Amino acid sequence: MRKLLLFSAMVVAAGLAPAAMASAAPSVQAGPTAQQLLAKTTGCNQISNGKYKTDEETGRTIAVCDAGSAVFWKADMDVDCDGQPTPRCNKNTDPWFQDGTAYPRSDGKALIADQTPYIVVPSISSTWNFEKAGLKGAGSCAVIYNNKVLYTVIGDTGPKDIIGEASYATAKSLGINPDPKNGGVDSGVTYICFKNSKVSPTEDHGKATSVGEGLAAKWVG
Repeated sequence: MRKLLLFSAMVVAAGLAPAAMASAAPSVQAGPTAQQLLAKTTGCNQISNGKYKTDEETGRTIAVCDAGSAVFWKADMDVDCDGQPTPRCNKNTDPWFQDGTAYPRSDGKALIADQTPYIVVPSISSTWNFEKAGLKGAGSCAVIYNNKVLYTVIGDTGPKDIIGEASYATAKSLGINPDPKNGGVDSGVTYICFKNSKVSPTEDHGKATSVGEGLAAKWVG
């Protein structure tokens, strides 16, 4: 109690009213929970012409589904280390490394995979054209794994027949082994991408989170 009274006296001495203190406090706005988001993905209105593999050696089992203002798919997560080379992502750590990404940072340079949470969408093919579905580079996506939600951007494109890939930073943030050689996870990842959305600057994860939370809240309703 003495500490509280002392603090109140300091506030009064400083000329701050309690209302002013309350207005100065930062507001925290959290997006929907993982359960709320996943509840919108229980059925699948398939919009892909066929299904995708999760890896080169697997069968085609993954459909892309339409869900109003978003599309989603449920797959594995392979780790993408493409982009600007770093000590974690380079041709020595990743045998499939490429120094570019389909969509750049705001400075025109490639994304940095171990810094920016991004996902990879399959390159346009007869199976699915993500652009016609309303998705585009730097579009907003939510990735859900093990009851955790991470908001990301569409940062790269991958093989035409494989789906389920995200950056080193995405994997690490979700508690998935981010090693590009032997990391990732075989199943249990849900990708939800919001139509006609864009995060700018692409590499700003704080902006990706705020944009994603807003779109997710509208989508959940």
